[in-house]
Amino acid sequence: MFKNRKDAGKKLAVAIKKYKDNNVLVLAIPRGGVEVGYQVAEYLNADFSILISRKLPFPDDPEAGFGAIAEDGSTFIFNDAALWLSGEQIDHIKQEQINEIKRRIAVLRKGEDLPQMAGRTVILVDDGLAMGSTMRAAIMLCRNRNAGKIVVAVPVAGRRVADEMVRMADELVVLETPRNFMAVAQVYEHWYDVSDVEVLDIMQRSKK
Repeated sequence: MFKNRKDAGKKLAVAIKKYKDNNVLVLAIPRGGVEVGYQVAEYLNADFSILISRKLPFPDDPEAGFGAIAEDGSTFIFNDAALWLSGEQIDHIKQEQINEIKRRIAVLRKGEDLPQMAGRTVILVDDGLAMGSTMRAAIMLCRNRNAGKIVVAVPVAGRRVADEMVRMADELVVLETPRNFMAVAQVYEHWYDVSDVEVLDIMQRSKK
């Protein structure tokens, strides 16, 4: 459905063109969401930055998660997580991700604070939503920062997660909700893990 993240971002931008030149703030969730968010921000002529939100992974299965934590400490945890992990385990995993959040803020955002979002329309972008936990924590952060309107914009999402996002955000824009959705990667011809170096390159381009 999409050649790569750049292609997905361009298509997503057109889908939300009503926000063009409207002084909106686009916040991408790194690392996969940064190229997508950059394309959206460029098209909309919007302010652009990154919001760090990290999945809370299961100890024995890092690809799966039981929740997420955003850079202000906003935490989303699935209700059944306590069935699988002790409170001590959850706290330990949260601390590990807090340390990684601090690293990413220092490296990827050069230690800069998030832009002011009080009263503004904030468009949260990622390259897709599987469980959607990192996006939920990001929404919580934006609520805490008194964003005027929160728009979640992604190229692809599972149908159940999309339904849940409609209830959490003020608006959801999703281009594809495949019937047999297994992973975000399935809708991209060219899929790879994005590096810090690539994120830094994109952020440098966004400042020109």
